Amino acid sequence: MASTQEDNAVNRMHQLQNLGQSVWYDNIHRHLLHSGELEKMIREDGLGGVTSNPTIFEKAIGSGDAYDKPIMALLKNKPGCDSREIFHILAIEDIQSAADLLHQTYEQSQHRDGMVSIEVSPDLAYDTDATIAEAIRLHQLVNRPNVMIKVPATEAGLTAIEELTAEGININATLLFSVKRYRDVAEAYKLGLEKRLRRGQSLCDISSVASFFVSRLDTKVDNILQSLLSDTDNTRHKQIQSLLGKAAIANAKTAYQAYKEIFASDFFKKLAANGARPQRLLWGSTGTKNPSFSDTLYVDALIGPDTVNTIPPATYQAFRDHGNPQRTLDTAINEAHQVLSALKELNIDLQTITTELEDEGVRQFADSYHALIAVIDKKRQSLEAP
Repeated sequence: MASTQEDNAVNRMHQLQNLGQSVWYDNIHRHLLHSGELEKMIREDGLGGVTSNPTIFEKAIGSGDAYDKPIMALLKNKPGCDSREIFHILAIEDIQSAADLLHQTYEQSQHRDGMVSIEVSPDLAYDTDATIAEAIRLHQLVNRPNVMIKVPATEAGLTAIEELTAEGININATLLFSVKRYRDVAEAYKLGLEKRLRRGQSLCDISSVASFFVSRLDTKVDNILQSLLSDTDNTRHKQIQSLLGKAAIANAKTAYQAYKEIFASDFFKKLAANGARPQRLLWGSTGTKNPSFSDTLYVDALIGPDTVNTIPPATYQAFRDHGNPQRTLDTAINEAHQVLSALKELNIDLQTITTELEDEGVRQFADSYHALIAVIDKKRQSLEAP
């Protein structure tokens, strides 16, 4: 029989869902899929989805030997197969397995949840046509109705998001840091739906999320605030100190206000009358990076209806243990605006910072992808050695 602590932990995840927020898991690896661990999380916690990215796959394939036998089998059955092809085969197998485990959730949620995300190569983030072609290829290869294709929301990615939505492909628009870019993504989604409607095609069952990254903004802003603290007077010192750890949550709450405005518009109501669903905001990068903050900060502070939080493993366990499931996303909105105004008064330009974060995010995922290919190269060499 489960312990009281375990019961309470499970209830915290269910309480999030009762408040209208879907819980997804920001992690994938073969042991999670084959050990029954993911199935247990779906069954006991009501887990509603899985997200992946090149960094997650790098850790999954590079750590331990879980992928050694599959790589050996590929080398034997497909001689001449290069490391990139090996990665794509392994990743697609993992995504398919996760999608199959979540298929019942997909059906029970009327195709709202039960989603598994796989990302187009970050090397294509600034190439619209190549992103579209890669997304269509991945969609066809995975061949599951509950797959989402992750597209970085760069300028080039916006057109790709519009065109892929028009093709009826579920899109996870990722690496969002600014409210302005979020509005651009929502517009691309709506235009894609409108284009599809004009063609006489169905809008039903198209699901999309906009992945708004959270904690990385605090890391950037707080570094600037700390530098200001070193040479300011006491009055200013207190004001600056009060802003630490506040920028990311204020920014996210502002994005949620934009979401409510966008999808309550007359334009979207016409699409909704034809079966369209709102593109939900998904909170990404919700692990706490500053050890002086609560380890559940970016879950506790962003709970609200019609949203998703994709939670990394350590934060997931922390929230199950001691998270605080209360509706917080649409509270203290005036305070959020005051935080953003105070940052502006200090000449902290969030638009510049979020543009830097987008560039860094694309570069980091590209670096992880290249590191992953290097890991597979090394494994190949060791496995092929006599």
